[in-house]
Amino acid sequence: MTVKKMVLAAAAVAAALVLTACGNAAEQAADVQQVAATTAAPTTSAPPAITTSAAPSPATSSSTPAPSTSSKTSTSKKTTTTTTKAKAAPAGVPCSATVDACVDLSAKKAWLLSDGEVVYGPVQIMPGSAGNPTPVGTFRVSGKVKDYHSREFDAPMPNSVFFQPGIAFHQGSLSKYSHGCIHLSTGASQKFFSTLATGDTVQVVR
Repeated sequence: MTVKKMVLAAAAVAAALVLTACGNAAEQAADVQQVAATTAAPTTSAPPAITTSAAPSPATSSSTPAPSTSSKTSTSKKTTTTTTKAKAAPAGVPCSATVDACVDLSAKKAWLLSDGEVVYGPVQIMPGSAGNPTPVGTFRVSGKVKDYHSREFDAPMPNSVFFQPGIAFHQGSLSKYSHGCIHLSTGASQKFFSTLATGDTVQVVR
């Protein structure tokens, strides 16, 4: 305690000597009090600084778990979306569920679909011969002609729905192979003609 008193006394004397050089007496007295308070402040203010800095730390870290909860929610949403996208084709239909018309050349059958569900079929078809095969793949309906007449073969092709150049669904013989087209009965050709529109997807499989 004696050492502290000596330090404070020395600081007060030093301050008084410095302050006599400038300012008036009232200012000097106020400045002396500020110097004394400043000198004593480090000892008193040091302990609270440690207590204050330690307190915010746990509060900040305790609020951290919030983002991890939201990340779990987004993961479950992704799983739900994936399940919705995967839609199986109807039973017995060998094409994708997303097509509008399906043709099975080996089984000589065709279907009309809407939103993955069969809306018509299966119906019997007659595809192209070995020399003039019906192309296999996924195509788009390019146009329709109600009373088309083939110049190449000089033959009528009622209810033609074209999905490849020169290749169409149309009314034709179910006992004779075509030159690559898909022959349908009169009723089936009318249904395909009225249902399918330009841009619709046609898938042909073997």
